[in-house]
Amino acid sequence: MANIEKRLSAFNDVALLIGRILIALLFLIAAYNKLKGLGGSTAYFTKLGVPAPSIAAPVVAAFELIAGIMVLAGYKTRCAALAIAVFVVTAALLAHTNFADANQLNHFTKNLAIAGGCLALFVSGAGAFSMDAKMGRSWF
Repeated sequence: MANIEKRLSAFNDVALLIGRILIALLFLIAAYNKLKGLGGSTAYFTKLGVPAPSIAAPVVAAFELIAGIMVLAGYKTRCAALAIAVFVVTAALLAHTNFADANQLNHFTKNLAIAGGCLALFVSGAGAFSMDAKMGRSWF
């Protein structure tokens, strides 16, 4: 059993890198789409009742862009992952609570799954293939 775990541990850093890439990709694409269609994002935020939607939309897009880059690079990964987890739970509670609509329920649970992945990244750290590892940083 120890031999199997030793072999699997060699893949941990690769798995963390792939996980970081996949999480970052989601937020980088979301930021791009929000910035590309800022008027539509602002209108959607208005519909949701977000305060100051013309300010909130670009701030959210900037957060998604910066957090996505941080996770992708593995820079202050634990902090970025925790911030993303809080962000996606907040977004789920704000925008996806019409559980009678199967699509909204799917988005809600997907956001919770993203938060779960980010919490796992928060606990594990970025792994060896990251700026955090290069800088000798393990916590914030």
